[in-house]
Amino acid sequence: MENSIGRGGIEENILAILDASETKETRDANDDRIAFLEAVRAASIVPESGIAPTNKMCAAVFRILRVGKSLELIMPSFQLLNELDKRYPRLYLSSSDRSKSSSSAPLELVLVKEAWSPFVADLGTSSSEKQVADKNSGGPFDSSGFHLLIQDLAEVARDANFKTLDMKFLGSMLVFQYLLNVLEGDMLPRKSGETMNWTLLRESLLNMLLGSRKSNYKVLVRDCLTVMCGLYQLQSTFSNDPMYVETSVAKPSDNYDPAVAVAFPEIGNNTCIAMQKLLTLIMELDMSKKEADMQGYTTRADGVRTPLVEVILDELTYNDEILSPFLQVFNDPKWKLEIILQYIWKYTPKPPVRTRRSNGSTDDATLSGALKCFSSTTSTKSIVKKIGIEVIQLLLAHAFKAHLFLSSGKCPALGDPDSKEDVRDNPLVEICENMISAFNSLRRIDENMEVLSFGKEALFTAATILSTKS
Repeated sequence: MENSIGRGGIEENILAILDASETKETRDANDDRIAFLEAVRAASIVPESGIAPTNKMCAAVFRILRVGKSLELIMPSFQLLNELDKRYPRLYLSSSDRSKSSSSAPLELVLVKEAWSPFVADLGTSSSEKQVADKNSGGPFDSSGFHLLIQDLAEVARDANFKTLDMKFLGSMLVFQYLLNVLEGDMLPRKSGETMNWTLLRESLLNMLLGSRKSNYKVLVRDCLTVMCGLYQLQSTFSNDPMYVETSVAKPSDNYDPAVAVAFPEIGNNTCIAMQKLLTLIMELDMSKKEADMQGYTTRADGVRTPLVEVILDELTYNDEILSPFLQVFNDPKWKLEIILQYIWKYTPKPPVRTRRSNGSTDDATLSGALKCFSSTTSTKSIVKKIGIEVIQLLLAHAFKAHLFLSSGKCPALGDPDSKEDVRDNPLVEICENMISAFNSLRRIDENMEVLSFGKEALFTAATILSTKS
């Protein structure tokens, strides 16, 4: 009771800082907002036994992030929200039996129901509640508001024009990053058990967000890809990294905000990472749902959603302009390899129908199997006719790089039973030999073929590995 009274008193005192300046856009009003953020930090973060912020305090910090018009407001509010979530999580794992040691005691999921959230309580809300999540209100998001946020980012990223960047765009990127952190923080504890529990995943914010009828799932994915690839184009303005050399984007002119120019490289890069993380979380959720469905744990209420990998494949197929930037930006090796392999198999001549007398599998859905598709002139010509030599080079080079990363043991996905690509079943030497052989087959098809930089890098790496193994 005393703690409740204490929190109420602190809330009243801290929120009083904003009372006179909540709707104003003056220097003094901004100073009050900065003072408010510092007061929240001093009460809840700085002390070892800090007091958890009230819902009104969290909502006020979030509103500053959403409507703030300067870096000195949006950056501190963004950092403070993440620190508060880390210090006072909404969902966490806790030992169910404190008498046992932490290593042997089973963990149970604890949900703080009264905790504030940047998402509305029911993500499947009626259309009348859409006003709550209006992009200019500073309030919590519903599914349509979340999609509108990504659409706004996509509109700017699609132009790949530095002149369109402003403080509002930076703020929107930070809002998206924060929302993604919330979605991830809600998802990971639900997956931490020894066995997969679809009931817990079904109730995750991400699953409810994707299951809402208020947003078009495939359009959402298309906008996510646009943001990733568009930001990659914009990043080239600020980077001398070789990966940006082939990108042609106009250099910033004198008509830009210096603060935006300074902050964009880091915020833009982190937004790309966050967008990739969103796609990865969705693909992992799809995989969990598929596993639950095979075990009979899903119901009609779970609905039907096209797996994200298939949606991405369709987008890459019908919009080849984003293929190269996508392969360069998306760097999760497990899912990158999965997407590339499915892309190749989509255009690979299908083997004859297997009869009862046939032995073994009709196809080999691994990188080794994909490379063997280029072992004959006939199949190589067929694939080249459907995809094109440059696209094939990109796919093979990036697949080879992802395979090397997985085989190095640096990625936890190694040996994942759900991954079609098990590097232990495909010796590295064989992969390298087949990689070189595939490019030789392409050369036989087109003697004037120019090997792309990524292809040269892959061939050099393969040859180097073979020389060390011989």
